[in-house]
Amino acid sequence: MASPPAPRPERTDLSRGWAKWRDRKARFAPLDFRKLANAAALWRGFRAADASGKSNSREALSPMQAWPMSLSVEPTTSCNLRCPECPSGLRSFTRPTGMLDPDRLSALLSGPAGLGRDLVYLNLYFQGEPYLNPGMDELVAIGKREGLYVSTSTNAHHITPERAERIIKSGIDRLIISIDGADQEAYSAYRVGGKLEKVLEATRHIMDAKKRLGRRAPHVVWQFLVVGTNEHQLPTMRQMARTWGVDEFVVKTAQLDAPRDDHPLLTQDPRLRRYDRDPSGRWVLRNPMPDRCWRMWQGAVVTWDGQVVPCCFDKDATHGMGQAEDGAAFRQIWHSDAYHAFRESVFTHRAGIDMCRNCSEGTEVWA
Repeated sequence: MASPPAPRPERTDLSRGWAKWRDRKARFAPLDFRKLANAAALWRGFRAADASGKSNSREALSPMQAWPMSLSVEPTTSCNLRCPECPSGLRSFTRPTGMLDPDRLSALLSGPAGLGRDLVYLNLYFQGEPYLNPGMDELVAIGKREGLYVSTSTNAHHITPERAERIIKSGIDRLIISIDGADQEAYSAYRVGGKLEKVLEATRHIMDAKKRLGRRAPHVVWQFLVVGTNEHQLPTMRQMARTWGVDEFVVKTAQLDAPRDDHPLLTQDPRLRRYDRDPSGRWVLRNPMPDRCWRMWQGAVVTWDGQVVPCCFDKDATHGMGQAEDGAAFRQIWHSDAYHAFRESVFTHRAGIDMCRNCSEGTEVWA
C-alpha cells in the first residue's frame, strides 16, 4: 500500500527554527520564584556533591536540600511492538506490569504536599506505549492543571483523526514520534511488528488537528533511532521531516545490551553509535564514566504502580527506593536513607552500579 501523502508544503528551516525556539521557551514557562529557588538549590547541591566525590578525603555526601525538577511517570508497561533492545518489546520484565491510574498521578502532583509545587517538567513515558493507556489524555491534563511542561514519546500506531484531536486538546507540550526508517523494510527491522504507514498517517492526523484547532502545541518531534539497518537512510529521513512539516527532527543513537562485531544494530559510522573497541578489541561504551549524574540528581522516575526509581535506565525497577502513593510519600522517599546512599554511590563509584555501565549520561546520544 502506498504511503499517505504529506500533509502540507515543505517546512522551511526558519519556520522549524522558530518552532524549536517556542518549545524551548515553553519549558521555562512553569518557573516561578519557588521553582527557581529550588532549581538553584539543586544546582548548588550537585556542585557540592561533585566536589565531595572528587575530594581525596572522600567527604560524606551532604543530605539533599531540594526537590526534583523533573519527573518521568510511566503510563503503562504494555506495548504493541516487539523492538529487540526493549524490555517491553521483549516481554522481559520481572516487575509487575499494568496501567497508570489517573488518580495515582493526581495524588502525586496535587494538593499541599503535591510535587506540582516544585516540578517543572513532567515526562509521561518510561517503558511501554503511552497511548495504549485509555486515560492518557487525562494524565496529560492533570499535569497541565499543575502548570507543568508535559511531554511523551509514542510509536504512533494508535492515533486516529479523533484521537489526534483529543491529544491536541489535552494540552500536551511535546509529542515525540518514533520513526526509524524511510521505508517499511528499514522501519520494521527495529520496530518489529510495526507499520511505517501508520506512523505517517498519525503524523498527518496530528499536524492537521493542530492546524484545524489553531494550536502551536504540541511541538511535534520525529525521533530517528539510528542503527545499522537504517543508517544509510539518514539523509532521506531529514528530507522527509521537512516534507511532512514536523517541528523538529532528532537523531538518537541506540543503546545495545551486548555490542559485538556482527551486531546488526551496530552502525558502521562511528559518529552514529555509542560504542568503540577498547585496546583488547571488546566493544565498550564511549563514556568516561565520571562519578556524577545530573539526570539522577535533579529527577526521578515513578512506575505505573508507584515504585520510585532513581533513573530511566533502571528499566526493571531493580533499584526501587519505595512506594509513593502520593506526593507526601514521594517526599519522604526522596529524602530517605536509601536514596541518600544511592546518590552517594553515584558520586563515589558510579561504574560499580550495574545500570550506570551502559548509561548515556556523559555519552553523545544525539547525532
